[in-house]
Amino acid sequence: MCFFEPGAPDCYNHTMPSSLLHTVLIITIAIPPILFAIVVHEVSHGWVAKKLGDNTAYMLGRLTLNPFKHIDPVGTVLVPLLMLFFTKIIFGWAKPVPVDWRNLHNPRRDMVLVAAAGPVSNLVMAIGWGLFIHLVALLPDNLLIVKEAFVIMCAIGITANVVLMVVNLLPIPPLDGGRVAVGLLPPRFSRLLSQLEPYGLIIIVVLLVSGFFRGYVMPLIFSVIGVIEIITGLAKGSVLSVIIALLQAGQ
Repeated sequence: MCFFEPGAPDCYNHTMPSSLLHTVLIITIAIPPILFAIVVHEVSHGWVAKKLGDNTAYMLGRLTLNPFKHIDPVGTVLVPLLMLFFTKIIFGWAKPVPVDWRNLHNPRRDMVLVAAAGPVSNLVMAIGWGLFIHLVALLPDNLLIVKEAFVIMCAIGITANVVLMVVNLLPIPPLDGGRVAVGLLPPRFSRLLSQLEPYGLIIIVVLLVSGFFRGYVMPLIFSVIGVIEIITGLAKGSVLSVIIALLQAGQ
């Protein structure tokens, strides 16, 4: 499969059958990796919190991969679909896993670990999707359409997880990066940053409209995807070539 050949990142642009590029089918293929990325992200927060002394998420039945326990109608369904149709960028969230910081062994330190668990899980999943492509390559050639469907799913899985990781690491409460920063900064600056949490969503929207995401966050996302390709042995630019082909097909 040319997906693995260095210097041939655009190979899938002219091999994917047009039927696979239909918007509805692409959304169907995209749902499992995106939903899995969001759900595991949230479960990771609760799992680490449990290991560090807080059983709140466990007691409420939130340490499960059952998506219905985590789906937020707005953040998990409406926002990702609207962003896909109008901006070609997919982002969303699940219902936050509840964590009672008072139960943690060392609240200030453990808050950082719990917050970081989500982005770390996304990094692990992105690498996992990259490695899974190698297994897809072992399918017989008479299953070409199936192979290409799985490659699309893997490319979306890598991209979705990297987007979730990078965006969530922005030092803006209530994003995970904001909570990590609150836990690491000196108390005075920590308090100042934590006071921004009620306005976090507004700040994110302003940054999105201002072009900050396009100018600074997107290049970082592309760079991280490139690192994932190196780690997993994929051809340089191969993941983005699949994503670009999907976006062009939807125009």
